Amino acid sequence: MNNRFKKFQDKFVELVMPKHSVPLTRWTADNLWDISWLRVLMLTIGIVLLGIGGSFTVQSGLGNSPWTVLAQGISVQTGLPLGISFFLVSLFVLLMWIPLSLKPGYGTIANTVFFACGLQIGVDYIPEPTNTATAYMLLLLGVFITGCGSAMYITCGLGTGPRDGIMLAFLGKTKLPITVVRAMIEIVVLTVGYFLGGDVGIGTVIIALLIGRSFSYWFNFFGKFPPKANPSTG
Repeated sequence: MNNRFKKFQDKFVELVMPKHSVPLTRWTADNLWDISWLRVLMLTIGIVLLGIGGSFTVQSGLGNSPWTVLAQGISVQTGLPLGISFFLVSLFVLLMWIPLSLKPGYGTIANTVFFACGLQIGVDYIPEPTNTATAYMLLLLGVFITGCGSAMYITCGLGTGPRDGIMLAFLGKTKLPITVVRAMIEIVVLTVGYFLGGDVGIGTVIIALLIGRSFSYWFNFFGKFPPKANPSTG
């Protein structure tokens, strides 16, 4: 009985401990345009889940992640639906790839389109909370779903989203630590979004603190599906 519990404990710890690298999976591509039906399916589901996870945090009313704050601020100022605003933000960021000599993959283009769709679907159909407890449940569920969607699409290996690509480009040019580069970009984005009318609150802080843990959990989970061994090399 003790041995069975120890095995369960070891597997549980392995699953929830942070993973610091993107795992190779059965659906991981060899290059940015190595498209197959399984990768396209996993990628599409992942990005839509990523958008829906973002909509849960929006509907919580407790505050959003920086890029969503910016899109929400643009939505407030222009009257455009949130999904359309986020699409325009992603498109603008994607155009910034050109002077930075970045090369998009299939996943980059798909992220630009499908994230906005998932975000708008969630905002349209997820009801706003009626009390504080429900609001926090929506926020935490949003973080959990966002981590799942992100890990699912990233492990496809078909390219980062437009916003992550910009971060990596500045990382290479400035030689600063990734945490500093990301913080600088998101502080600017968050500040602009806030002054445009986007929601910033305790939820913004909670998302910042928990999103990395959510990524790690799901990276560990999807790491349970490694590439199949090639019989010819066995």
